[in-house]
Amino acid sequence: MSANGKRVRELITEQAADWFVANRAGLTDQERTDFAVWLKASPAHIEEYLGIAALSPDLRAACDTSEISIEQIVARARSESSARVQPFWPRVASVVNEPISPWWQRAAVTVAALAVVSFGLLASRNHWLPIVETPAEVATLHFETRHGEQQTVVLADNSVLHLNTDSTATVRYSPSERNITLSAGEAVLQVVHDPARPFRVLAGAAEIVDVGTQFDVRLQNEATLVTVVEGRVAVALRSNPGSASVELGANQQLDVSEGTWPVAPRLVDAQQSTAWLHRQIMFKHEPLSSVALEFNRYSAKPIEIVSPALQNLEISGVFATDDTDAFIAFLRSLDGVRVVVTPTRIRVLQH
Repeated sequence: MSANGKRVRELITEQAADWFVANRAGLTDQERTDFAVWLKASPAHIEEYLGIAALSPDLRAACDTSEISIEQIVARARSESSARVQPFWPRVASVVNEPISPWWQRAAVTVAALAVVSFGLLASRNHWLPIVETPAEVATLHFETRHGEQQTVVLADNSVLHLNTDSTATVRYSPSERNITLSAGEAVLQVVHDPARPFRVLAGAAEIVDVGTQFDVRLQNEATLVTVVEGRVAVALRSNPGSASVELGANQQLDVSEGTWPVAPRLVDAQQSTAWLHRQIMFKHEPLSSVALEFNRYSAKPIEIVSPALQNLEISGVFATDDTDAFIAFLRSLDGVRVVVTPTRIRVLQH
């Protein structure tokens, strides 16, 4: 498993542990809806939840004592992932004396997982979770993040959707195609290539068709910014179906607006564009006005450049999106810059 795949699996395990504990405490109506969406997003989510449920005695102990941390429980769940399902099947096969088909294995695991989910909900103040079903023709899922929040979702085909702050995406999978509509914010897509089912992203004026890749899509004002991390994508105008598309490779970026069509992509540092995946933002000789706008995508308290003379002050560095205090300290270290923090905003003035 690649380092990125391992990290995604770790995130799913952590999410499964959070949902298990939340089910024991009792879910609100909105949380039950969110839980159903999380389960439907990927078979991996059901598998991990089943694994966590198998460790329920340890999880119960973790809730009752501070001696066992949730990190230890997650670590054990992860280390035992290979033993969750497989040891069960040889015992069944030895009883019936015939091989178990992969289809029946998957079906039985799914049924067992849903049984565990139902038991957890009934045990949590008799809350009821609607039966989770995946339509045969089209499966539609909706995801969104609040200000400063990020979310990672493993989709049914093992493609991965990373949502940045203030983002909204709708996923529609059918037997013939895979479509994602980004209606707000920014997303990074890691796509598992399937020639039989094209993977399309609709965002603003742009339609992006994957050719087996990882890429970033950002809605910014009236434009759609497409940045390829690895592999290739083809970008076309949504308003002109069938028109010629522009193909992008790694470290290439295209700015798409309605009514205008760029001649060629430009070279960029894709790692800088996707630093937000690590809760970081990177700047290389960027004007302070642009830096402030980027920070304001995450900060609860907006940064305001009060003195016009500071608007074009060049800034370089790597900063944490969730550590505004460190950025304020950096600004205060610059000659001629004064920062005043009020209850509602961060004001940057010339000394």
